[in-house]
Formats: sequence, C-alpha cells, structure tokens
Amino acid sequence: MKNRASSVVLMTAILSACAPVPQTGAAFDAEHNARTALDWAGTYRGVLPCADCEGIDTVVTLEDDGSYQTATRYLGKRNSVTEEQGRFSWNTSGNTVTLGQREPVQYFVAENRLIRLATDGSRITGPLADSYVLTKE
Repeated sequence: MKNRASSVVLMTAILSACAPVPQTGAAFDAEHNARTALDWAGTYRGVLPCADCEGIDTVVTLEDDGSYQTATRYLGKRNSVTEEQGRFSWNTSGNTVTLGQREPVQYFVAENRLIRLATDGSRITGPLADSYVLTKE
C-alpha cells in the first residue's frame, strides 16, 4: 500500500512537471521597453570620439512631447558649435530613437544613457565602443 501511494505521488509530480506553463507575462514583456519603462526624457552629455579633433562635446535633450535639441562642439577647433532641433521617432521595438531627417542619428536608449549607433543602426564595436555613450545629467 505504501509503495502504491508513493507511486501515485511520484506519477502526479512527473505529470505536473510536464504541464505547459501559462503565458501570463508574455503580453507584459512585449510592452516592457525603454520607451515605456524608463525615465528617458532629459538631457544627456558626453564627449564622442573624433577622427580629426580632441573629441565632440555632445548634448542631447529629449522631451516628453517627442521634440529634441542637440548641441555639438568639436574640441580644439574654432567656430565648431552646431545646434539642431526637431522631432525624434522611436523604432518599433521601443528601444532606439532617431534624431533628424536629413542626416539621421540613432541612439539606443538605456537606463540614464544614450548609446550612439552606427549609421546602419548597429552597435558600434571595437576599442572605442564605450566612448559612444552620453550620460543623463
């Protein structure tokens, strides 16, 4: 009798382990992205690498209403400040913003950081990859 009860308990445990897990969190995960989960609006600053100067002092401000302002200054060069403003857009995944229309610039949005992306939207790799980060002020 004891063996039979043990067998029933063991069989129940095996069968319940094989049961499919309900997907209650799947809809939540699809909505959980930088656009919806992070406090992304604000001003970000950093010095990006430059091929022919000491660096590019970059300030990007993202507003809740979808507008942005940028200011860039090429360090070590005269009259090298440029400013731009406009509207930014999010990618469908909600993790990347695109600034500008003529010469679009993309940033991956992370917690308190914007990470500059290559022109094709991929992450910049190599020894200077960590230098393409703007930090929220």
